[in-house]
Amino acid sequence: MYDSTCKFLAESFSSDFASWLLGRPIAFTKLSPSELSLEPIRADALILLESEEFVLHLEFQTEPDKIMAFRMIDYRLRVFRRFPNKQMKQVVIYLTPTSSELVYQTVFEIQGTRHEYEVVRLWEQPTEAFLNSPGLLPFAVLTQTSDKARTLQQVAARSDVMEGM
Repeated sequence: MYDSTCKFLAESFSSDFASWLLGRPIAFTKLSPSELSLEPIRADALILLESEEFVLHLEFQTEPDKIMAFRMIDYRLRVFRRFPNKQMKQVVIYLTPTSSELVYQTVFEIQGTRHEYEVVRLWEQPTEAFLNSPGLLPFAVLTQTSDKARTLQQVAARSDVMEGM
């Protein structure tokens, strides 16, 4: 359920995600994972968005993944092979709270190689930022809200306003 919804939102509202994660509204187009194939990429919610200067890689996760760090370096190297001159930002977005230490892992490291990526734990994010962007609105209830029912009411009210536009 989450995978297709998150993919739709990231692809349809890419500038909202860029504003949130990059600090500026860059328009992105979808980059197909098949364009990076050495062997098929089998990811639940791999989203690659491309602009003139950036590739934004979003990975939505409901559960911690022991091999996430390896997957992130693998995706990074595949993108580098195809687009060696583009910057890349990689973000794993964890949707549901967990006590697992894996959701704090931001580095893949083996002897002689180190790769860093970002992690966002939605339950630690301030709710207000998600209420101000149509593409982030559906995630608001998963953020640091203390009153989920009220947040859902705010989401519904803002959705109604958007429908009327």
